[in-house]
Order: sequence, then C-alpha cells, then structure tokens
Amino acid sequence: MTAERCALLLRAVNVSGANRVPMAELRTLMNDRGGFGAVTTYIASGNVICDAPADPAAVCAEVRALIHDAFGVDTPVILRTHDDLVRAIAANPFPDAAADKMLHAMFLEGEPQADAVETLIARLQPGERIALRGRDLWIDFGAGGVHSSKLTRPVLDRALGVAGTARNLRTVRKLVELTAG
Repeated sequence: MTAERCALLLRAVNVSGANRVPMAELRTLMNDRGGFGAVTTYIASGNVICDAPADPAAVCAEVRALIHDAFGVDTPVILRTHDDLVRAIAANPFPDAAADKMLHAMFLEGEPQADAVETLIARLQPGERIALRGRDLWIDFGAGGVHSSKLTRPVLDRALGVAGTARNLRTVRKLVELTAG
C-alpha cells in the first residue's frame, strides 16, 4: 500500500531574491534525513511533496527548523494532504474567476480570527472577492491581480491572526496531481 502524500507549503521563499531556500538542496537534506518518503519539489516557490506524517505539527516544526538551520530562513511550513487539496478545490467559491492565475487559495496554519473576513472585505479593490472555507482563504484578485491589491501580507496576517501561504489555482491543481501518490 502506498503512503498518502502531502504538500509542505513554505511561505514567502525565493521571492524577488529574498528568503532564499534552494529547493534542490532542501530536497536532498530531507531525503538524507529520512522519514519523509521520497521527497520531491515543485517550482521554486516552496512546494515540497512527501509522505503524509502521523504528526503534521511535528513535521512542520522539524522542516521549519531544518530550513532555518541550513539556510538561515525562518518560514512557516503549512501541510496539506492530498485529500485536503482535493477538498479545497471542490470548495472553490469562485469557479467563475476570470483566470486561474488570479484566483488564490491561502492555506492557513490554524483557525483565523472570527472577524477576519469582515476586516478584509473593507480592504478589497473593485473586482476582488474573498471567501473563507475552513482553514483556506480564497482570494479572487480579479483583473488587477495580486500587485494592485491592498491585501498585502501584513494586512492579511493582522486580520487573520495566523500565518498563511497562497498558491494560485493552477498550482493547487498541480499539487493535487503531485500528491496523488
């Protein structure tokens, strides 16, 4: 029987030259350490595919410490199993979004603050939409895209009260495929 696979999602790595975490080196470190199954990565933005652990919180903490020790980067590591990713896509509140690259699922480390959505709605630009589905915040950035949004990382962090990392719908679909086993 094949082990369930998961995605470890690193937040804000390899963006504009900051928080550099070489994915090939991280993959090698994790494979050498063992206990993760066959580790693979997808694109440089911090998507690590491995076996789903019995203790997700412990693995996230272990990988976060490994990244800090090896690369000097402190980044949240957020785990989603294959089934979590499939459920996220099924719960997509904006199937009518104009473009997959403008629609993002922000995967949260934990439960957001109760008033997070109301707080964020006040910051939306024309054409933007948001919806919370469990521990996933969906953001449709509309035609303006991420770069014209006022939903910056500090704004999201304050409103949500918990760390998260976003992936566009195209990437989420690819992660579903890669974690299928």
